[in-house]
Amino acid sequence: MAETFRFDYQPGTIVYGPGVVADLESELARRDRSRALVVCGSTVGETDPVIGPVTAGLGDRLAGVFDRTSADKYLSTAVEGAERARAENADVLVGLGAGSSLDTTKLVSVLAAHDRPAAAAREMVAEGAVSVPDGDLLPIVAIPTTLAGADLSVVAGTRLTMDPDRPDEEIEGVGVSDGRLMPAAGFYDPELFEHTPHAVLAGSAMNGFDKGVEMVYGRDHTAVTDATATHGLRLLRRGLPTLGADAPDFEAIVQGIVLVQYGLSTESTYRASLIHAFGHGFSRRYDATQGVVHAILAPHVLAYLFEQVNGRRDLLARALGVDTTGLTRAEIADAVVDEVTTVRDAMGLPARLRAIDGLERSHFPDIVDAIQADSFMANVPEGLDPTDEEIEGTLRAAW
Repeated sequence: MAETFRFDYQPGTIVYGPGVVADLESELARRDRSRALVVCGSTVGETDPVIGPVTAGLGDRLAGVFDRTSADKYLSTAVEGAERARAENADVLVGLGAGSSLDTTKLVSVLAAHDRPAAAAREMVAEGAVSVPDGDLLPIVAIPTTLAGADLSVVAGTRLTMDPDRPDEEIEGVGVSDGRLMPAAGFYDPELFEHTPHAVLAGSAMNGFDKGVEMVYGRDHTAVTDATATHGLRLLRRGLPTLGADAPDFEAIVQGIVLVQYGLSTESTYRASLIHAFGHGFSRRYDATQGVVHAILAPHVLAYLFEQVNGRRDLLARALGVDTTGLTRAEIADAVVDEVTTVRDAMGLPARLRAIDGLERSHFPDIVDAIQADSFMANVPEGLDPTDEEIEGTLRAAW
């Protein structure tokens, strides 16, 4: 039967190259935007080689800097940002930094569209969901400094609470998805990544790398995403092992991250799959980033997947530089797992679940429940129907 697919992707403008943030003012001029609020975390806000080129690039169109974001992604932080955007009469937001800052920038855009951001946020907490009002939202320019691939995306996550100072308060993580949250432009300046700590960069890179792998084997792949993801994986396979070197190949790494996430996030489909579902089983339970969890689990999840289904292993093998001539199906699967493991190990990331503080084997049943309930399980390959026992067995293999 001939393949059919629908690809409804609408990305923003992609600007890549060393020093491209110097062109921010020109980009905003093209879009008739004159007052930009930069949204970032305090560390980025205090790192002159990162914030300096961005504010200089914005020139007279810089309205201010809101440097209050954090990895916790509290809704209350987005309220502060929305109120600051209104006070500065901002007509565009510039999200700068890690995925958490980019997510918070999207929430700022949503809340700034409400007449009373704080009241709207309190209503969201009461209803347990983020509501996006009708009409225009503040456009976003994304400038990532990590490699997880949260930039070419119509989704964002937040911790749905108004009181981050109450550690005893129930904190619920929720997501929001809307086509208007796709950044109008993404600036990928390799020079900015050089100032991100290696541990942060490596963990985020594993998360981004896995997106490319899942774009290939996931149920909702298309000919378009096959092309971009496989070339992105080739670049990442070459570049990621250099992250710990004196001169990392940021050209290959950054271009690879752009490509593997191209087409990942649309209004109708988010193409992450089994590895991400496993990773979400650990979300907010332990002091470990998704990148670290992915680094540990990805080889084991892939080994399990290939035991059950084909998983498009031949295409993955070619993308990762494996010569499949004369290899059996099982040998091709093993070679793909070995390549993913090699990338992980070259970046110095953990290899065992026992390395995660606070995690015990007795926690596995609860983690299995969370994995089974994750929305990305809907995008596993055709013919794969993981049982609780199989998922727990994969966790035990990774222990």
